[in-house]
Amino acid sequence: MSQISFNSGTGYYVCIAVSQSDQAVSAGALGAWNRYAVIWDSTLPDYAKMSVWPNAYLLTANMYVKLGLFGWFFSGGQACALDRSVFIANGSPTATTLQCTQAMSSYPSLLAADLEGSTLPPDPSTGFLMNLGSNALNFWKFKVDFNNSSNTILTGPSSIPVTAFSQACNACITQKNTTQKLDSLGDRLMFRLAYRNLGSYQSMVLNHSVNVGSRKSTHAGVRWYELRFNTSGTPVVYQQGTFSPDANHRWMGSVAMDKVGNIAVGYSVSGSTMYPAIRYTGRQTTDPTGTLQSEVSVVEGSGSQGPNLSRWGDYTRMSVDPVDDCTFWYTNEYLKSSGTFNWSTEITRFKFPSCSAP
Repeated sequence: MSQISFNSGTGYYVCIAVSQSDQAVSAGALGAWNRYAVIWDSTLPDYAKMSVWPNAYLLTANMYVKLGLFGWFFSGGQACALDRSVFIANGSPTATTLQCTQAMSSYPSLLAADLEGSTLPPDPSTGFLMNLGSNALNFWKFKVDFNNSSNTILTGPSSIPVTAFSQACNACITQKNTTQKLDSLGDRLMFRLAYRNLGSYQSMVLNHSVNVGSRKSTHAGVRWYELRFNTSGTPVVYQQGTFSPDANHRWMGSVAMDKVGNIAVGYSVSGSTMYPAIRYTGRQTTDPTGTLQSEVSVVEGSGSQGPNLSRWGDYTRMSVDPVDDCTFWYTNEYLKSSGTFNWSTEITRFKFPSCSAP
């Protein structure tokens, strides 16, 4: 778990807590956790995202510097690796425990690959990073050596072409019974970048929000991808699609893949005649490439977000249960009644019949 924070004496930092066992929560209470604070002094690590890799916790953030009365200035996207063995063991950090790449001013909102399944990547010391380009995805390899930081290297970006798209417009998501619109965050990839090693190939699934329809009736849809690659190569698009079965907005998506290659996509749905809702769709490996099945409703909201608040979360999360490697868990927000800062959280689980527990 992580949380950005601020201390007037030390500046900005990220609080990080790592569960000491698989009992992160026990009998309705928190179990034992190791706690750390990673300090960035006067630089703000905004929009931080964390992922799990075999040797590291990978942390990405958009870095901002405050220049007096001139306000905040974006200095670039940054990717850091935290020595996982130290944090799990509640050990003492050293000079190489935290290693960060140089901020990249042209590449904001990086996402680090997040490991699914029990089969490790061919090179567990090399993580992957991606961000959203112009009709393309940008890809990096992040090799980390916690014994000798001079061996740590970031290579890329490589550009992966995709079907042409336009980013979902900002603050354009309509809601029922209000003129207040919600942000789509269409300028960035949505959490997560889910990685899985399927033996004969490696796969990553990811998504972002795009415009669908004509200029006069544009709405947001979920663009999703499955990328495949071998040990040394750059990923290529194996399949892709835009999910938009009607004129309502679909955004804030999250994608994951189970152990047999089935894919699930969760997201928010809203429109001028409906309150924000939570739904999901997916595909089995036997479905036609690039297609998703009919959507399933998780919960239909009963309220809209109020005036002067356009941000609708920052992301949602779809992940796979590590016990059976088949069950998908999806977490998102909705409103039981109209208002501001009164979200409720919904967690749902499901699996496809073609995936069975060992």
